[in-house]
Amino acid sequence: RLRLAFGREERRSAWHRVREAGPVQEELQSLMGRSHDVHQALEEFANRGRQLDHCLKRLDALMDHLDAFLEPAAAEEEVQWLESRGGGFLLHSTPLDIADTFQARLREYDCQCIFTSATLTVNSRFDHFVHQLGLEQAECQYWSSPFDFSRQALLYLPQGLPDPRAEGYTKAVVEAALPVLELARGRAFLLFTSHRALGVAAELVRSRIDFPVLVQGEAPRTELLDAFRRTPNAVLLGTQSFWEGVDVKGQALSCVIIDKLPFASPDDPVLQARLKKLEERGGRPFVDYQVPAAVITLKQGVGRLIRDSADYGVMMICDPRLKTRSYGSIFLKSLPDMPLTQNLSEVRDFFNRFEKGEYRGLKSKE
Repeated sequence: RLRLAFGREERRSAWHRVREAGPVQEELQSLMGRSHDVHQALEEFANRGRQLDHCLKRLDALMDHLDAFLEPAAAEEEVQWLESRGGGFLLHSTPLDIADTFQARLREYDCQCIFTSATLTVNSRFDHFVHQLGLEQAECQYWSSPFDFSRQALLYLPQGLPDPRAEGYTKAVVEAALPVLELARGRAFLLFTSHRALGVAAELVRSRIDFPVLVQGEAPRTELLDAFRRTPNAVLLGTQSFWEGVDVKGQALSCVIIDKLPFASPDDPVLQARLKKLEERGGRPFVDYQVPAAVITLKQGVGRLIRDSADYGVMMICDPRLKTRSYGSIFLKSLPDMPLTQNLSEVRDFFNRFEKGEYRGLKSKE
């Protein structure tokens, strides 16, 4: 009944907005009352078996967590929020700043720490990462990729696409992607920033190409990846879970297409709270937080393309803001140093050169 009080749609919402609804308050109190009844019953039987004792401990933890959501949160350093999924829901309490907590954990260990990743920098700087974890005194060093992106990859920014907020943008992305898919003979990932865009694109792509099409949600991620690797000329469409932690080496993946810059949803309750806090401290929410976070996510998506020294491929980013907005240069400078083109003919030439065994690069994206 509490789940139904939140509404049937799936959503992520700030808890202070949700809890004021009449049915929510009523059903929350009812759930706590029923939980107390079950707790009393379990106390009488818990010592009769390990499983019953385990149930009592789980109920204790659940009631403690639920109790924190009965009244408005007093702490200014965290945000409470609701995530409803299908027939269930999650009540989260997320810290707005983890630097102090992280530093306290580090002090428990008398040792040096090394943090390493391919996506820690924004425009070759570590500021965003070290500030989030309170690592202001860290010694930072950057090494370029071991892969030769200037030879192995081509960055393609198609011309003429509308603003990403415009109606019909996803259809325009698919139209721009179709000739690239033909040149790549499938062998592509299409990565989207929302499930809605994924759904629209999947229907359009299936009706317009003859290559095998795999879509996130139609099978578990591992099964989709296995199918992609063993299916010649396959095209896979996915959202966030395919932007990172996915490794497809070889010519099975020769093209990655990204629909738009991966800015977090402005409706995300955690993002809203963090941006508000940053603004109260005199910061610049968009420049200091939203852009760096989106840059790192984009770098993760781009990282799917070249996974081996023998790989090659085209990285297509459809978002026109890379060229029309001042912050676009930050994204471009943060990517591997690969040639950039806005001409489809150079995409054709790139694939032709590799098929003929010629590996000359084009002009640098700089």
